[in-house]
Amino acid sequence: MSELRTERLLLRPWRESDLGPWAAMNADPEVRAHFPDVLTPEQSAASVAGFQADLADRGWGWWALEVRATGEFIGFTGLDPVDDDMPFTGVEAGWRLARAAWGHGYATEAGAAALAFGFTTLGLPEILAVTPTTNHRSQAVMRRLGMTRNPADDFDDPDVPDGPLRRSVLYRIAAGDWWAAERG
Repeated sequence: MSELRTERLLLRPWRESDLGPWAAMNADPEVRAHFPDVLTPEQSAASVAGFQADLADRGWGWWALEVRATGEFIGFTGLDPVDDDMPFTGVEAGWRLARAAWGHGYATEAGAAALAFGFTTLGLPEILAVTPTTNHRSQAVMRRLGMTRNPADDFDDPDVPDGPLRRSVLYRIAAGDWWAAERG
């Protein structure tokens, strides 16, 4: 299984010790404000099992995110194929951090590592990111990563019930644009 390092972060396989903090994160209404519901401990554990299986099978997916200086688990980030029921295809980048980790640039730093892995190691032609229109913090991370949005690509997420969280935005970055920015 792959592991990615940045200046401050480690994107790594999941550990048993991550389950408690992950479940607490997913039970936090503020962390889950842009999702239909908080998750039960069982749902959080099931998600980790799926993440671990994907990392073992593919060598990439949703990595646990740790602060290197302290070893503290702060959330997840990574890449995953878009669900089949979405109105587009490709590989999606994503992140979710514990509230205490917000505002430190960790999502941008980890997202940049995931994009670099996707373009350099996997050779992806494009990477996508999706969030509800209401999630301005994630959209700001997407923009900082060099991703752009075409409002014509906005869509109603089929996995979300009717309501304010259903309308979603799609951001993208093509490999050529990422490479050009890297060579800056």
